[in-house]
Amino acid sequence: MLKFKEYLQNISTISDKEFEETISYFSEKHLHKGDFFIKQFSVCRQVGFIIKGTIRIYYINQKDEETTYGFCQENCLTTSFKSFISQTPSDLILQALEDTDLLTIDYDKLNLLYKNYPTWQNIGRIITQNEFLNMEQYASVLNNETAKEKYLRLLKEQPNVLQKANIEDIASYLGVTRRTLSRIRQKIYQK
Repeated sequence: MLKFKEYLQNISTISDKEFEETISYFSEKHLHKGDFFIKQFSVCRQVGFIIKGTIRIYYINQKDEETTYGFCQENCLTTSFKSFISQTPSDLILQALEDTDLLTIDYDKLNLLYKNYPTWQNIGRIITQNEFLNMEQYASVLNNETAKEKYLRLLKEQPNVLQKANIEDIASYLGVTRRTLSRIRQKIYQK
């Protein structure tokens, strides 16, 4: 709970009293490696804060191939935001790459928090803004960086993912083939 409280305090001011009053809206959830947090075409009903572990976010493209959208690790929120906000079926799949512990809140309870606690309205607004900025940055990276630059960014920003995800998932995330990723890695590590 301490990690979650620190995460919230980095977003907005939340008093100890408000945190204690509202933490009961959340539940703990454990996923084993390979378990799904969200399945494709199901309506996403929860947001999760990752206490420990890693979740891969992906979708199935038109060629029926898995395409990795991103990785979420400790001290991050994860969900299929579009599905959660609109309460419509998710295009995304969220799957644990390792045993993962989350603190979750469902749609109805989150809306009760927003209704009853102005602090949570502010937290929700800031999280939504940050998610929009992250999505815009991701689109920019996909369109403007080379595969090598994307790999170096992943190495810098999420180095643990390289030990937890398989090479196919990393290559998919970078938008390259496994062979191209192997060449990129070889060139980087030869220097």
